Amino acid sequence: MTALGELVGTTTHEFNNILMTVLNYAQIGMRHRDDETRDKAFEKILAASQRAAKITNAVLGMARNRSDVIEPTDLSRIIDDALVLLERELSKYRINLETTIDEIPDTLCNGNQIQQVLLNLLTNARQAIDMGGTIWLKLQHDATEQMTVLTIRDSGCGIPQDQLPQILDPFYSTKAGPDESGKGGTGLGLSSCHKIIANHEGRMKIESAVGVGTQFTILLPTAKAA
Repeated sequence: MTALGELVGTTTHEFNNILMTVLNYAQIGMRHRDDETRDKAFEKILAASQRAAKITNAVLGMARNRSDVIEPTDLSRIIDDALVLLERELSKYRINLETTIDEIPDTLCNGNQIQQVLLNLLTNARQAIDMGGTIWLKLQHDATEQMTVLTIRDSGCGIPQDQLPQILDPFYSTKAGPDESGKGGTGLGLSSCHKIIANHEGRMKIESAVGVGTQFTILLPTAKAA
């Protein structure tokens, strides 16, 4: 999916920034003999290294989820890995992310495919907000329907009501083309997301208002207790 490909470039760029941080502060530590300067350099190197380890673990988590098997999955872990990969992107555009993650039963899904859906919807939400704004992400359990409920809402530009019926059609896009970062505009993302959710015997609902924002609600089957 498009969002996944975009993350490769973003992650590579961030790793380069981390390496430059480590190199620069290592050189500062070597040049300065006083303990205070060296301690500060070590702290910066440690923080950068911890960030690199966090990103690496998230990428490895995606690599481990490459199978097509649908199985009981801890969706909160899938969300955590996705947010690590998008952290720099959201920070760059000053997006405030508010999360509500309830303790819920495992979800019956393919972790890799659902993570692709999550990355795509979060990337779309970011693109809907010019600069600043908020994305709300909520994970809950509907005990009555025995479904996992994942909600992503943004404070972006919103989608006109007359366009909502076509929003999941292949190649249909509300964007005139890629934004200033070169992303978006193909119209394939939401169609692919909808297909993945349908293949999981789930549902995806879209609500939107111009000038208010857009909300995607995804329902996926909860794994039955052993």
